[in-house]
Amino acid sequence: MTEAALPATKKPTNWASEIWQLFLLVLAVLGVHSFIAKPFYIPSGSMLPSLLIGDRLIVSKFPYGYSYLSPSINVLPEIPGRLFGRLPERGDIAVIKSPRDKTDYIKRVIGLPGDTVQMKAGQLWLNGAPVPKVAVADTVVPLSPNSDCATPIDAQYRTTNAAGQPECHFPTYRETLPGGRSYLTMDLGETPQDNTEPLLVPEGAIFLMGDNRDNSEDSRFDPVIGGLGMLPIENLAGRAEFITFSLDGSTDWNPISWFTAVRSGRYFINLDTKSE
Repeated sequence: MTEAALPATKKPTNWASEIWQLFLLVLAVLGVHSFIAKPFYIPSGSMLPSLLIGDRLIVSKFPYGYSYLSPSINVLPEIPGRLFGRLPERGDIAVIKSPRDKTDYIKRVIGLPGDTVQMKAGQLWLNGAPVPKVAVADTVVPLSPNSDCATPIDAQYRTTNAAGQPECHFPTYRETLPGGRSYLTMDLGETPQDNTEPLLVPEGAIFLMGDNRDNSEDSRFDPVIGGLGMLPIENLAGRAEFITFSLDGSTDWNPISWFTAVRSGRYFINLDTKSE
C-alpha cells in the first residue's frame, strides 16, 4: 500500500527580505516623484480659468533641472543654482516652492531675468509695452462643493442657467505674450494689485502670476505679506503638463460619489499654451 503524501511544509516568511523589497519600492516611488514626474492637486482658484479647484495634474520634474528642493523629502542643505538647469519659458505653468515655508504653489511664468513687469489698471505690461488683452466669452463654472462662488468678489458673478442651476459667469480675457504664448485670465474688479510699480526681475529669479489676477498671492506681493516676490530659480519644482481628471468636491463615503464627482469632459487636457 502506498503511503499517503505528507503535506508540504510551509516556508517561513523572510521578514528581512519583505522589508527590503518594501524599502526598494518606496525608494523607487520617491525617485520618480523627485526626478521624473509627480501628481499635483489644485486646492484654490488662483489659476482660474485655466485650472479649477479639484483638478488633478501631472507635473514633470526634469524640464528646469534640479535643485536642493527637488527631492520629495526636503533633506538637502540650501545649495544655490540648479543641476542641468534651464530657465522656463514665459507662459509656462510652473509648480514652485514657496520661499516662506517651502509649500507647493502653482502659477504662470510671466517674467524672466532682465524683464520689467508692471500692472496698469489691470493690464499686464512687459518691458515697457502692454501685453495684448482681449475680452472673450465669460468662463462658466457650475457651483459645486469646492467651487461655491461665495467670496465677496466672486459672488457678484453668481447667477442661474436656463435649467435653474446655479453657476458663476466670470469676465475672461485672452492675453498673448511676446513670442505668441496665449492663455486665458480673469479680471473680476478693481484691486490694489491691478496697479504696481515697474518691477525688474533680477538674475537668478523669475516673476510669476496667477491667471485669476484678483485672487492670487504671487510675485506682485512680498513674501513677508504672503506673496512670492521675485522667486529664486532654486524654488522651481516642475512644469505642469496636463490635467488627468477633475473632482467637484462632492465625494464622500459612498463609492458611487467617487464617480459622480468627476467633472465631465475634464480629463487628459494638455496645458502647453504653445499648442493653442
